[in-house]
This record gives sequence, structure tokens and C-alpha cells, in this order.
Amino acid sequence: MNKKARNDFYEGCRARAIMLALEEDRYTGDITTLATIEPFQEGSAVIKAKEDGIVGGADVAMQVFSACDPELSVVLHLRDGDAVRRGDIILAVKGKLAPLLIGERTALNFMQRMSGIATRTRAYVEKVKYTHAKILDTRKTVPGLRYFDKEAVKIGGGVNHRFGLFDMILIKDNHIDASGGIAQAIRRAQKYREKKHLDVKIETEVRTMDELSRSLVCVPDVILLDNFTIDLIKEAVVYVKATCRNVLLEASGNIGMHNVRDVAETGVDFISIGELTHSVRALDLSMTIDLV
Repeated sequence: MNKKARNDFYEGCRARAIMLALEEDRYTGDITTLATIEPFQEGSAVIKAKEDGIVGGADVAMQVFSACDPELSVVLHLRDGDAVRRGDIILAVKGKLAPLLIGERTALNFMQRMSGIATRTRAYVEKVKYTHAKILDTRKTVPGLRYFDKEAVKIGGGVNHRFGLFDMILIKDNHIDASGGIAQAIRRAQKYREKKHLDVKIETEVRTMDELSRSLVCVPDVILLDNFTIDLIKEAVVYVKATCRNVLLEASGNIGMHNVRDVAETGVDFISIGELTHSVRALDLSMTIDLV
């Protein structure tokens, strides 16, 4: 898949998810708004932060309101990635009140989740900023919302790992066991990549120093140190840098805010954090309206 095709795929995921979110909310219509608001009544609204954090999903909110009514006017006071303080206005929207209210909850749902992910990611990035380690996300996302979860990680300063099963060969424990060993799994992956002319990296998980040694013989692009202790990670970094400096190292498993800096200081290249997207605490935002 070339870059343009991949970007088209991502944009398609985004557009479909937004329309599905609106559809599940309004279905046959927003009967509360239909019952209480005149069709041509106009108004304005602002989305404000009720706590400090990092803005995420402002661009998505604009797309939500546009899908409800292309004539709604949206002005961004803060953009994705900006720091926001409690009480700050993030965006203002103006136009017909009915479509504005129809899009309210969907826009807030996307923004609150994405802002929560961006805020948490930024906290991790700040923890390791004096090292060269990059914070990665995982595929532990809400089905159908992966584009938004991963976009929020980027907004927060993290780096996206593979998007799905199609853009990287990632050999995990079950692949290793089913293949009869780590060397066999890597060699099969390398042959498959060559045969299919795939422009993707090969990464393998290792569970022990013995598997690490066996994997290095095959020279994968990345080795994932799964559930290694800090001392074992240090040992693995020294061993890999002395044996095959071109192989990158990723640490994963039992890593949180309490020890991420210690892991980063071992010299690994990447640290993947499932918590970024599987245990999201939404940032508290609200929307209030004014009548025109």
C-alpha cells in the first residue's frame, strides 16, 4: 500500500466513523430538538475545558459540525496539541441551532476521548524527554475508533506503532510457538516480505535472553523486549548494541508512569504503552449555547 492509498484509507476510517457516530445518536431524528427548537432558529455555542490538559479532536469536531450542517461556522480558539487551562474556550460554533445541538454530544465525545489520550501521552513524553526513547501506542483501541485514538497519541507527542495487521510484520509469542521457534518465524517473515515485495518492517517479540540471542542471528528490524525487568532490559541493550547496532529495541509490558523514565534510561529506542488507549480518562469538556 503506497502512501496515498494509506492516507486515503485513514481518511475513510475517519469519515465513516464520524457518520456512524452521528447515525447511532440521531437515527430517525433528534426528537428533543425537533420538539423544542424552531427549524430556522439561530444561535452560537462554545466548547470549554473544565480542567487542564492537551487539546485533541478539535479538527474532528469541526468535521462533525460540518456533517450536521455545512453552513455552521466553526472558529478554533485552540488547536490540536495546544495546552488548555480550565475555563479556556477551545472552539466556537455559530449557525442554525438545531444541527448545532444535534452535533453537540458527538463532537464532545470525540474531543473528550482524544484530549484525554493526548493529555496522558504528553505526560509520558515529558517523563522521557531527556532520553532518546520514543513513546509508542498499541492496537489496544476501541474497535472502529482506532484512527482517532492513534491520532490523539500523535497530538500528544507520541509515535504511532502499526495501525493494523497490514502495515508491519510483528511476530508475537503465538507466532513463535506455532512456527517452531523464533529463528524459523523470522526467516519465514523475511522470505514472505521478499516474495510479496512488501515495504514493511519486521519486528519480533522476545521473552528471554535466549530468544533475543537467537533472533539477532536473523537480524530483524526491531526486537520487542516483552515483560523484561529493568536489569534485563539494560543487559539486552548492551548485548544488542555490541552485537548488531542496526537492530532497534522496544520495551513493553508492566510499564507505567512509575517506571517509564527508568526504562527509557536503559537506552531502548521505543517504549509501547497500552494504557494510552485502553484505559482512557476523558478530559472534561462542556458546550454552552447563546441565542442569537
